[in-house]
Amino acid sequence: MKLAIKNISKRLLKDETNKTHIQMFRYLFVGGAAFIVDFLSLFILTDFFGIYYLISAGIAFILGLIANYFLSISWVFNKRKLKNRHIEFGIFALIGIVGLGLNEIFIWFFTQDLQIYYLISKIFAAVIILFWNFFARKFVLFRD
Repeated sequence: MKLAIKNISKRLLKDETNKTHIQMFRYLFVGGAAFIVDFLSLFILTDFFGIYYLISAGIAFILGLIANYFLSISWVFNKRKLKNRHIEFGIFALIGIVGLGLNEIFIWFFTQDLQIYYLISKIFAAVIILFWNFFARKFVLFRD
C-alpha cells in the first residue's frame, strides 16, 4: 500500500509528464500560488495604497501571471513547442492578457451588477480564468 501511494505521488508530483489530467492537477497548485500572489497584491494595492480596485486588479493579475509562468515551465509543462523563451513568454502573456480582460469583466460584473464584494468577485473570476489559462496554454504552447 505504501509503495502504491509513493508511486502515485511520484507520478503526480515529480515525474515529467504530458498527461493532461496530471498537468491539470499540478496547475491547480500553480494557479493557487499565482492566485495568492494576485489576490494579496489586489488587497494590498486597494486597501493599503488606495488604488482603484480595477486598476489594482490589473496590476495584481500581471504579478500573478509572472509567478504562474515560472512555476508552469518548471513543474507543470515539460513539452515545449517553442525554443525561443522570449516568444514563448510573449504568447503565454498574451493568453494571460485575454485572461486579464476576462478577469476585469467578471470582477466588474460580479461587483457592480451583482453587488458582490470585490474580493469575493475576484475568487469567482479566478476559477473561470484558471480553466481558460490552463487549456489555452496547454494547447497553444505546451503540447506535442
